[in-house]
Amino acid sequence: MDRRIVGRGGVKRSKYIVPCFLFVELVIMAGTVLLAYYFEYTDTFPVHVQGFFCFDKAFSKPHPGPEDDSRAPPVLVYSLVTAIPTVTILLGELASFFTKPEAMQEKTIVTADCCYFNPLLRRIVRFLGVYSFGLFTTTIFANAGQVVTGNQTPHFLSTCRPNYTALGCHSPLQYITERRACTGNPYLITSARKSFPSKDAALSMYSAVYTVMYITLVWRTKGTRLTKPILCLTVLSLAVLVGIVRVAEYRNHWSDALAGYLTGGAIAAFLVTCVINNFQQTQSQLPPLPPPVHPPRPEPSLLNMPMVAMPCVESPLEKLSGPQVPGVLYTGIT
Repeated sequence: MDRRIVGRGGVKRSKYIVPCFLFVELVIMAGTVLLAYYFEYTDTFPVHVQGFFCFDKAFSKPHPGPEDDSRAPPVLVYSLVTAIPTVTILLGELASFFTKPEAMQEKTIVTADCCYFNPLLRRIVRFLGVYSFGLFTTTIFANAGQVVTGNQTPHFLSTCRPNYTALGCHSPLQYITERRACTGNPYLITSARKSFPSKDAALSMYSAVYTVMYITLVWRTKGTRLTKPILCLTVLSLAVLVGIVRVAEYRNHWSDALAGYLTGGAIAAFLVTCVINNFQQTQSQLPPLPPPVHPPRPEPSLLNMPMVAMPCVESPLEKLSGPQVPGVLYTGIT
């Protein structure tokens, strides 16, 4: 938490923005990226090996081929996941800055009078920084779920290529638990054990929910009421389409796609609601007003008395107490 002191001209002074950014936020971000890298590209966290039933139809779908041959390849999915929110936030912030400049007149002085942060730059860095953090967090959650559960993909048996004769599979109800049951490519087998939840569905839904909440809460469209709903439905439809393609190509089950939707949507909603406060601009802390001067407080016994207009009666005590207001009864209590 950085303490800001509002100075003259709407200028905010803070000594904690740069140290907090360098020694707290960057450290957390670096740790998140490093953990996502270890989950994705190393064998630091081994995948849980689950058994399977002989001739299980749920895992006997044909192999769909490499990921690059998919109708929604990872390159396309990750490009859209990165580009759509970035472009949306940049356009929204630039439009707000140039159409409503009076809403962004604050500057932040970090140290003395040398370092200024434009409010436009601060908002863009804040929103995109939180989005990047959530993107890697979603990757960690999805990879962690895949590693812990070890659920097989629909094409697992086509990749595993088990020797049913050597395993003694005489009945479809026989359960195989041997680690050496598979004779296929070890790398493809490991990938075929990472099905739950669907990482592509989680990242797509995270990006869609974050973008939709930004459009809904920040964009102000005049003259039409259909612009924002059309944009939001388009972005959500693209995210849902990614999961449908994964299921249609036998790369994930329906439960995997639904779990990915839930994971990505929950992380996006949490970050927008609890971390950046629904994209609202931070309010300036005004200097405290001087306390109001209250009249003498009456005794507790007189607090509950009804207000009754009574005629003013002159007395020597009233003449000595200063100017009077007509129509008000003075009790003489000080």
